[in-house]
Amino acid sequence: MTTTGEPETAPNAVGGQAPLDLEAIQKRTMRTLLFSQASGGVGLVATYIVTALLAKDITGGNTALSTVAAACLSIGAAAVSFPMSKLATAYGRRVSLLFGYLVGSSGAAIALLAAITRSYPLLCLGVLGAGAGNAANLATRYAASDLSAPERRGHTISMIVWATTIGSTTGSVVSGTASDIGESIGLPIKGGSYLLSGLMFLLAAAIVQIRLRPDPLVLAGGVGRKNDVDSGPRQSAKESLALIMANPAARLAVGAMIVSQVTMVGVMSLTPLHMDEGGQGQNIIGWMMAFHIWGMYLFSPIIGRMTDRIGQYPMLYSAGVLCTAGAAWAAVTPPEGQLGVFMGNFLIGLGWCFGVVAASSLLVSTFPIEQRVGVQGVGDLAMIGSGALAGLTSGALFTVLGYGGVNFGNAAFGGVLVLGTFATYLIVRRQMASQPAGLAL
Repeated sequence: MTTTGEPETAPNAVGGQAPLDLEAIQKRTMRTLLFSQASGGVGLVATYIVTALLAKDITGGNTALSTVAAACLSIGAAAVSFPMSKLATAYGRRVSLLFGYLVGSSGAAIALLAAITRSYPLLCLGVLGAGAGNAANLATRYAASDLSAPERRGHTISMIVWATTIGSTTGSVVSGTASDIGESIGLPIKGGSYLLSGLMFLLAAAIVQIRLRPDPLVLAGGVGRKNDVDSGPRQSAKESLALIMANPAARLAVGAMIVSQVTMVGVMSLTPLHMDEGGQGQNIIGWMMAFHIWGMYLFSPIIGRMTDRIGQYPMLYSAGVLCTAGAAWAAVTPPEGQLGVFMGNFLIGLGWCFGVVAASSLLVSTFPIEQRVGVQGVGDLAMIGSGALAGLTSGALFTVLGYGGVNFGNAAFGGVLVLGTFATYLIVRRQMASQPAGLAL
């Protein structure tokens, strides 16, 4: 952003300058986003791991309030998703991501203060702020696609998703150590994890601020000056939603992200409770979570290449099938069983990856650059918000329906995605037959 507050302009837009090497800029952009995503991933997981535990400790063992505190991470991410997209269309990706990571770091600092003062409301406020770091992490996949060739968008997005493996694994491993170090310097128990989270979000912000130059969205032509007479008012959330609802491929893309997120959160959040009822120890539950995370992130580069080669629609079919199979397998596994919950959560994580990578690629390819960022913001708002709702209601549903009942419902969501993909494919194919210049499958 310039010192006058105006959005920066693409250097190659000035007459007489040699054209930019966009391929080299894209490589630099990818390296930058991979590092920022890994750093932000550490901050996110360090917050996620300790929040429910700290809330349960502060509230004297109230499980419902603990669930609400943990869900604040998703609620905060949903709340800033569209405002971040507005910042991106006004000033570029760098300013938008910088905002998300700085708010995330501030939220972690407030959560640390909550740990010191043992204040539950302050903890929820801090975790809401930390959720902005999660929103920034998710937005990096779209930033990576701004300059990507259409035939490589799936792989580009998947590489950013894969970087989360590094951050999530590292955050899981060092969170306990960070808490121990925090106690050694006088912080309360679990306070060190929030200190680590705040520092890692700050590191991600610094990486973006220093290295995300030139801004990929500026070069792609997706940023307009505030004072341009011809540009008109910027796209509102209502207009972005209308664009999605009017386009069957976009409806499918957002619907697939919602199904993937709801199924993933719905199963993952309840499985530890189910295993605990069967007397399974914390170490076994931790390994189950590791299998789930590996399914979500580890194979994303392969999934991205498959998306580019065979298309988004077959991958969305696969996402629905994997979510259905994983949820159903987990549903029929007794509390003391291990194979079903391990493999069920792994398949659901894999289905989530299929769904998010293919749906993100489809959403990017459906709209021109001037409409794309606002639509991405609404899509992420819908995805993260639905996941937050699933997290908030999972405890009550578990009490009423049991682990098996909730997961059979999650399996049905996967079936809806399979049917929705098939129906959308037929609609889009019919549109292409009548308008040859239409959407490519």
